[in-house]
Amino acid sequence: MALSSILTKGRGGALSPLPLIGALAALVAILPLVNVVAVAFSGETADIAAGDLIRYALTSAGLAALVALITGVAGTLAAWLVVMHRFPGRSVFAWALALPFAMPAFAVAYAYADLLDVGGDLQMALRASGIELSWLNIRSLPGAAFVLSCAFYPYVYLAMRAAFVNLPVQALETARTLGCTPRQAFLRVAVPMARPALAAGVALAVMETLADFGTVQFLAVQTLTTGVVRAWFVYGSVASAAQFALPLLGAAALLLWVERASRSRKSYGAAGGRWRPLPVTDLTGAKAWSATAFCLGLIALGLLVPAGWLAWSSFGLTPDWPRLMTAARNSLGLGIGGALLTVGLATALALAAKRMPLAARMASLGYSTPGAVMAIGLLLPAGWLWSVSPGGSANVVAGVAILLYAYAARLMAAALEPVDAGLSRVTPSMVQAARSLGAGETGAALRVQLPIAAPALFTAGLVVLVDVLKELPATLILRPFNFDTLAVIADNYARDERLANAGWPSLMLVALALPAVIWLSRRVAHARPGSP
Repeated sequence: MALSSILTKGRGGALSPLPLIGALAALVAILPLVNVVAVAFSGETADIAAGDLIRYALTSAGLAALVALITGVAGTLAAWLVVMHRFPGRSVFAWALALPFAMPAFAVAYAYADLLDVGGDLQMALRASGIELSWLNIRSLPGAAFVLSCAFYPYVYLAMRAAFVNLPVQALETARTLGCTPRQAFLRVAVPMARPALAAGVALAVMETLADFGTVQFLAVQTLTTGVVRAWFVYGSVASAAQFALPLLGAAALLLWVERASRSRKSYGAAGGRWRPLPVTDLTGAKAWSATAFCLGLIALGLLVPAGWLAWSSFGLTPDWPRLMTAARNSLGLGIGGALLTVGLATALALAAKRMPLAARMASLGYSTPGAVMAIGLLLPAGWLWSVSPGGSANVVAGVAILLYAYAARLMAAALEPVDAGLSRVTPSMVQAARSLGAGETGAALRVQLPIAAPALFTAGLVVLVDVLKELPATLILRPFNFDTLAVIADNYARDERLANAGWPSLMLVALALPAVIWLSRRVAHARPGSP
């Protein structure tokens, strides 16, 4: 009776499949995490000292704190400059500041390690000139924080830019009439009013930091994520790996709660006030060029310098084009397949979210879960699929299916947010009109809600596509035998310290992701209150 009461939404008591599909979508994201907890308390664990777990946890916490500080400051200042000031290049920076999304963090690490290592070209040239930079060590906790901040500051920039664009003009005008300077108005009015967006953006950057594996592993920084992989592959203990994963799950849940709580309080407008465009200050002279240099510096550090150095160092090498093209095809195929599956499940979950709000929130936990942890949760279904497959190409199909499951489980929330935003444009009266004309719940969704939300679904698909292209740990662990992606090939070269060879697959990844990132960033940059 309970199930029938949930499913009965059509005319004449017809059953609608949408709630059931939504429940299955939530289970896709939740079951791997439940399995991680079960694995952690089953089986024998390796003899790993408790001090190692504490050391890894402290390193993760320190790295997350540094990334939170750097991205919070850099992203907030960039957003404030672009929204509230006019200076050379401002219209380009409005969307170009998000372009480092296309650069995988591990590729940024490869470039800066090759450039700044003790034996790197830059330090060797400086030593030849009599300048010694022995203190500069990219393979360290501060070095990893620098690399990850270059890759993840767009999370804060985009969140704060949206918050500043929606600031009420009345609040800023009142602050100025009370004698506040522009800097004081920024610190005392704008930032406090945008605090929910700042918390959300920083939380997302920290989630990505805790989930990162390729960067910290290459830079020899021992975090909980590297501890998961080490316990699994070095000590051969999945139970120990799952125990390393438990603090990550707890941190992920806490960060997700912070992000959700801050999002629920995001109100920047004046109640009942009419929206007016923000006053833009013209910067001149040194201030104008300083603003240009700051924004250009962020883009250079996050994209131009690492991509340029990888291209320069790889120039002259003859790549293995057949292998790279096969890997590019695999990467793009996984990206498109993962995007279609994830957006389809996220759409079903969004349509059923009103009746299952708790399931929708729990499904979002996967986004803040590292890919290595998700791989542990999928060991059981992966083993079952491989055991029943007859071998050969069937093993490849089974492995790809597991990978798509992992992507859908981890990136459900990344697709759910834009899908929710698109469906919110459908008013209840539209749905009621379709129902009054004889359409059931499924018919109303197919004929009214999904066509209106189609641009948002496309946006969600591009977001998932870019994330799948850059995903390394889950792909590295769960991929079928002899099934390489560009990220896996780059990681293999980097492990052998063949960084010049790692440049080609890394640059091909950027080339695949950059068009989607440009489209997304330009769309965000041109979305303003009061515009169509």
